[in-house]
Amino acid sequence: MTARVIIQKYGGTSVGTPARIRKVAARIAETVREGERVVVVVSAMGQTTDQLIALAHRVTASPPARELDMLVANGETISAPLLAMCLAALGVPAISLTGLQAGVRTSGHHSKARIRAVETDRLRAELEAGRVCVVAGFQGVTEDLEITTLGRGGSDTTAVALAAALNASVCEIYTDVDAIYSADPRVVKRARRIEHISYEEMLEMAAVGARVLHPRAVEIGQLYRIPIHVRSSFKKRPGTMIVAELPMEERSRVRGVAHETDIAKVTIVGVPDRPGVAATIFEPLGEAAISVDVIVQSVSETRETDITFTIAESDLKQAVPLVRRAAETVGAKDVKASGGLAKLSIVGTGMLGTPGVAGRMFRTLAEGGINIEGISTSEIRITCLVSNAQAEAGVRALHTAFELDSLITRGKR
Repeated sequence: MTARVIIQKYGGTSVGTPARIRKVAARIAETVREGERVVVVVSAMGQTTDQLIALAHRVTASPPARELDMLVANGETISAPLLAMCLAALGVPAISLTGLQAGVRTSGHHSKARIRAVETDRLRAELEAGRVCVVAGFQGVTEDLEITTLGRGGSDTTAVALAAALNASVCEIYTDVDAIYSADPRVVKRARRIEHISYEEMLEMAAVGARVLHPRAVEIGQLYRIPIHVRSSFKKRPGTMIVAELPMEERSRVRGVAHETDIAKVTIVGVPDRPGVAATIFEPLGEAAISVDVIVQSVSETRETDITFTIAESDLKQAVPLVRRAAETVGAKDVKASGGLAKLSIVGTGMLGTPGVAGRMFRTLAEGGINIEGISTSEIRITCLVSNAQAEAGVRALHTAFELDSLITRGKR
């Protein structure tokens, strides 16, 4: 293929109505007229996925995971052909493809599958024939041709994986926000638009609550050095470029404040302090595709320790039985679990080697009367566990404390 390949992904809001689908088709047609070869990844229209899940629970309280994937995968296979029809009406040759037809091969974890490979023969043949490929995101198939879905942010992951497999020049993520901001603009009215952000910073922000892009999508982009452009579906202006290296003038100590609510905390009390215990506890969670974060282990002189970690509150019902069985196996004394927590984080590569950042964060939260229930750090991130009810106040306080407030209100941008 001589022409560049561009991947464009449109979220559920972008294709939420027939009128919006027509606008998306017009934007794609404009890109094609500029001489680009385009692969489009689409989400389900609007709230279709939530409606299908609700429908399943009206039939049964516990829908089998396989059948639920069979059901919810239909959302994207509705929006893809509708968009292909609109493109055809504009004189742009196009074909809609399911995850199977697009060559997306996944693991067997229903509702949480991970992409293992992308077989590109069909996509390349369609592009060579001059057609736009409109791919149903969020889905794939196993080696046994079982349909799977990729979980939250699955269409983002599909798009970046296709960009990597096709060696695309850029992956454009079109969404209902016009960029990555220094905080959720619905919470902080004076949040700044970020023009460039590094893969590392975006990965940390996505992992701790910035929902514009899923962490798995950023990981793939970083691994294959795919530039990712987060843009608005409704405004024709540049958004945020996610890249390997930042322009010098955009480096700063703290780049953003992220938060994620509905977090649960699990504590295993009286864990024997011996090799292999942690593996026995966490391996079953990994096998169940339950993501674990903010792991804290207390130090004890009695050959026993307490291990605390966080998970999404939605995973708590599945996780607790697994943890209790593991705790019994290793001879721990008790397992305690509670929800209603939030992760509150500051992120920035400029934090490396800068003294006083942690102290300022903790002092800011203390002055706001916000209690910290746990702390986790990386080289470019500090995360505190706080109550759900105090999360938004904490975001605003930290955004001001680290001088991230814009001088111009969002309404005047």
